[in-house]
Amino acid sequence: MKICIVGGGNMATALIGGLLNRGYASSKIRVVEINPESCVRLHEEFTIRADDDLEGAVRHSEIIMLAVKPQQLRDIALRIAPLISGHLIISIAAGIRAADIARWTGTQNIVRCMPNTPALIRAGMSGLYALDSVSAEQRKAVESILAAVGRSLWVSDETMLDAVTAISGSGPAYVFYFIEALQQAAEQLGFNHDEARKLSLATFLGASKLAAGSPEDVGVLRARVTSKNGTTERALMRLDERQVAAHIIEAAHAAAERAREMGDELGAA
Repeated sequence: MKICIVGGGNMATALIGGLLNRGYASSKIRVVEINPESCVRLHEEFTIRADDDLEGAVRHSEIIMLAVKPQQLRDIALRIAPLISGHLIISIAAGIRAADIARWTGTQNIVRCMPNTPALIRAGMSGLYALDSVSAEQRKAVESILAAVGRSLWVSDETMLDAVTAISGSGPAYVFYFIEALQQAAEQLGFNHDEARKLSLATFLGASKLAAGSPEDVGVLRARVTSKNGTTERALMRLDERQVAAHIIEAAHAAAERAREMGDELGAA
């Protein structure tokens, strides 16, 4: 199916690269982007057509992916509304609900997608929600597109996309935050910047791979490396004293709340 991607940013770049890597024909992908420099970059990197011809791109596509900022989505949706005829619309804008996109575009063929930045290295995690009118075939098409940049998870309740946003959408920032702190501790303990970075990244990557490859719960894995009266126990006791786990959970709830607020604010028009 021919795909029109509106917006030529990082997520569009990741999707294009992933699709081409999986054998998708470059002639079936068009990008609508108002920045001439971005158009040149996309054409040179992927040999695809990228320009500001929104009408032409929509008319020659079957799937439209809205990869613009949430604040820009309404204007784009209203512009493409007269051009839509059986198109499948995929939106990756955080917070903005499917019903509002359907109201602006005049179609019920809406799928909302919440990806995350590891899609840039094809290790992403995307939450998906579809309105009832989206067919099984169209769902499979969406799954195929997102498979180019990682894994996906369908949710049956759209409100759960706010939770997806809080956990996997914003989650990489939490991970980077923790790595920053671990690296800072390593430097304070005597390592130089490069050594601290190497230790912190390798530790986090290794632990994540171990957890991903184990059938056991992460709590079991944590307990297994926490010897009584040992160094790890002392560190975890300090984290528990500071209620770090509770604060992480509180932070995720705050992110989900903000996603709901964005849906209310940006979908009101």
